[in-house]
Amino acid sequence: MINENLHKKAVALDRVKHRALKLDLQARDLGAVRKLNAFFVAGTEFTDACKEYPVVWVNAGTDAAGKQQVAPIAVFGLKPEQNLCIDDKGWRVRYVPAVLRLYPFALARAGVNERVVCIDESWIGLGDRGEALFSADGQPTEFTLGVQKQLENFENEVERTRLAGAVLVEKGLLRDMRFDATLPDGSKLTVDGFLTVDDEKLNQLGDADIVALNRNGLMGLIHAHQISLGNMARLVEWHVARLGSAGPAPAAA
Repeated sequence: MINENLHKKAVALDRVKHRALKLDLQARDLGAVRKLNAFFVAGTEFTDACKEYPVVWVNAGTDAAGKQQVAPIAVFGLKPEQNLCIDDKGWRVRYVPAVLRLYPFALARAGVNERVVCIDESWIGLGDRGEALFSADGQPTEFTLGVQKQLENFENEVERTRLAGAVLVEKGLLRDMRFDATLPDGSKLTVDGFLTVDDEKLNQLGDADIVALNRNGLMGLIHAHQISLGNMARLVEWHVARLGSAGPAPAAA
């Protein structure tokens, strides 16, 4: 999964061009991440992500048949290019989405049934020291093979997450979401553009649909999503602190 806001110069990993390239595992540069106010999370990440972020859905265009597609995201900030989950010391949360942890690597489709490992050549940690990506004879190292396996496993989870979203759309379980908060100075803050599970429609499902949602794991995702919405209030608190506002804790609606 290549994200244009993160992977600035993504190219296919090449045994000739990148044979001498190494990855410094100690390198840190959160420049691009600081401007991410949300990021994709797969269904398998909900259990951990819901403890740290609001996890919601967004519209993700349509498929080949013209059907609506949705994607789940972890919300980092309340305004564009605002990441409240990072401070001067780095991430202030315990769980970081998988795509960000796998960076600067990504997997891209080179054909219907072919995927290639890509790397962001702009990453500051690439150079002549650290973990070798290829051996002297041009073969992928154990490190590179391990990264490839993680990427492939995650892409499989992305597909399962897409199918889960299709069920939510098919059952009409998503609705537009709006979050309003009153800041200490009396000003209003509104966050919208997201999708949340419609509790009323969920409660109207028949027994067969409820059983199906439990069996395919979707009910667990829904519950994690519902729990995660409590983290909106924390984002408001962090937003206020970043602005340097003083006063009592904000009242969220």
